[in-house]
Amino acid sequence: MVTPNQQPIRVGVMGTHSTGKTMLLKRIEMELRAHGVPVTRTGRIGRRAAHIGLPKMQKHTEASTEWVIAQGIADELAAAAQLDPGPAQVVLADRAALDALSYFHAAQEWRTEHPNRLERERLRLLAFTQAPKYDLLLATVLDTAVQVEPKHDYDARYRILVDQHTHRILAEDALSHQRVTSDPDSQARAVERALEICLKENEV
Repeated sequence: MVTPNQQPIRVGVMGTHSTGKTMLLKRIEMELRAHGVPVTRTGRIGRRAAHIGLPKMQKHTEASTEWVIAQGIADELAAAAQLDPGPAQVVLADRAALDALSYFHAAQEWRTEHPNRLERERLRLLAFTQAPKYDLLLATVLDTAVQVEPKHDYDARYRILVDQHTHRILAEDALSHQRVTSDPDSQARAVERALEICLKENEV
């Protein structure tokens, strides 16, 4: 039985835009609910940032990146607090804290700006405080052959840069994670892995 003081299981996802992050977590959520597991999912953080006037995508700044990281942390804590003590508690983080670093570094490269070393390190430390909290970290892989809906009007180069920085951050710090491609089998394996961890850790 999970006690009130025990931390919930956290599954985070990161990756460039329109690579199936949200849909992947929705699948995991549906499967967990089918097993009777109390679960909650964070999300829409980019939309909320834009709503209060913060720059996004290739316009990301130190301030907007810090807000996204801090708000993501707050969202995960709030989600965990809303879960009732029971045989299972799971928080699905749509955009793990490290995701914001990928978008920021890609934005700086896209704008050909020279990074402020101290600011980048400060943001890195803030994001990496959350890394140990994820029981499973999923990283989507960009497949440029998969078409994106025209309404999104994404900058193709920036989208590729975010993907590159995502996997560079994970590789440089040797962070344990599972890559998820556009292949249905890869996505199925990610869902299965999440279920394995969540159901095992929450056995009564």
